[in-house]
Amino acid sequence: MSSLNNFEIPLPDQFEKYNEETRNTIMQYLSELSSIQQKAYCIAYHHLGSSFNILKSNGYIEWKKEKTRDK
Repeated sequence: MSSLNNFEIPLPDQFEKYNEETRNTIMQYLSELSSIQQKAYCIAYHHLGSSFNILKSNGYIEWKKEKTRDK
């Protein structure tokens, strides 16, 4: 388990398998989480374990839609 340098947020287990663009997008998403969102992310990550997939998480999907809409 890796974690963001500035946060205590664990990176998804599959993180290293993603391409660079996807990894950068995930890092951007995680860096923009509020403290409450960080806690929710950590709970989901720990409770779901290896079945946790950030790319399929509701928070990530909604965040990505917002980013696409803003462009």
